[in-house]
Amino acid sequence: MGRLFGTDGVRGVLGRDMTPDLALRLARSFAAWLGRGSRVLVGRDTRSGGAALEAAVIAGLLFEGVKPVLAGVLPTPALQYNIARRGFDGGVMITASHNPAEYNGLKLIGGDGVEVPREAENEIEELFFEGRFGGLDWRGLLGEPTRLDDALDFYVNGVIGGVDKELIRSRLGGSRVVTDCGGGASWKSTPEVVKGLGLKPVTLNCSPDPLFSAREPEPTPHSLTEAASLVRTVKAVAGVGHDGDADRAIIIDEEGRPHWGDRTGALLSLHTAETRGLAPRRVYTGVSSSVLVEEYLRPKGIEVVWTPVGSVVISHLLKREGGIAGFEENGGYMHPPHQYVRDGAMTLALVLELAARERGLAALYDSLPRYEAYKTKIPIPAAGAECALKAVKSRFKGRLIEIDGIKIIGDGFWILVRKSGTEPVIRVMAEARSLHEARKIAEEAVKAIREECASEG
Repeated sequence: MGRLFGTDGVRGVLGRDMTPDLALRLARSFAAWLGRGSRVLVGRDTRSGGAALEAAVIAGLLFEGVKPVLAGVLPTPALQYNIARRGFDGGVMITASHNPAEYNGLKLIGGDGVEVPREAENEIEELFFEGRFGGLDWRGLLGEPTRLDDALDFYVNGVIGGVDKELIRSRLGGSRVVTDCGGGASWKSTPEVVKGLGLKPVTLNCSPDPLFSAREPEPTPHSLTEAASLVRTVKAVAGVGHDGDADRAIIIDEEGRPHWGDRTGALLSLHTAETRGLAPRRVYTGVSSSVLVEEYLRPKGIEVVWTPVGSVVISHLLKREGGIAGFEENGGYMHPPHQYVRDGAMTLALVLELAARERGLAALYDSLPRYEAYKTKIPIPAAGAECALKAVKSRFKGRLIEIDGIKIIGDGFWILVRKSGTEPVIRVMAEARSLHEARKIAEEAVKAIREECASEG
């Protein structure tokens, strides 16, 4: 058997790796895993091929006696919120999240609104590769999909109701918030959340764009330069950039500076601990997050648990073990009172609540330990990913974390090298006290990989 699932769902280049045949077979496998009579909510983002894959998913579910309910185009967290709060047995989200425009994919979601755990992925893969579908007699194929027309409104109201909107309105009411939807699924929902909290959305790229022609789907400080400039121009209190399915949020402060998600996660975790009283005082974050998370939260009595990269792992740990929050450096933040998954609109709403409480964001970000990050990626060498990890491990010395790839924490720096779960690349991320030093460390790691693994390959 091969391997279908990556870090989060099944993805591939549309028409090459991701086809209607694959989507139909995967939907049948998921339906067989859920059992006949289950109700499954189906949604999609704005990507090319979404309607075709949706049709294949519907066919696969129907042929296994599962009842599909269509939610239309909406963010992944909106689909998940509806699944968990309205009694669905599962869900399928058609999206490739932050991947380039030529990609599409499927996320399989359990009845709790969380992507199915790793052990369930393995069971579904077995059904997929062995073709163990039940199928229906022709007399059983009389059902048709139904529609859930208020899924987006239900979600938007849930986000607005999950924060102190009176505080936000009293202190920030009428202020501008830049929302860069990137042409993705947040094009309607995030501006509606901003309006519902009494602020004025200044929209950028908030029309559906299957080609993501304005910017790449992944929100990063580099891809959000236009949004950052707009924050300064219109004197907004904050800005946000989403990925294609809007489960991520990269926040821009009032000075027009975008911040990686681990910075925002650290601030929101302390804010949540102080305002919600959640227990235990623990957060979960992937090894790709900065060590500043430990430096900032541990002195305040909040335990930091490092996890493998991937929101699926963090979500299930957070739900099972309890805690204040889960988050990733890529902009994914999980707020348990709302739901145990990444939610870009809720992240923004919490940031606005924090900004109202503290009367600004810039000073808060400046209070965090200072590290500069540099990220790059290289194709997996012919000698393989293990060779790459070994090469970097032999080049750097320090505290070693081998949860997912290798993370080495040295004196005033750290470096993470790991195989991507969504692309055929080795990801290299370094942080140091200066951007020059971070880049130098990352480039040294890349050099080590090329030298050591080229000779072995």
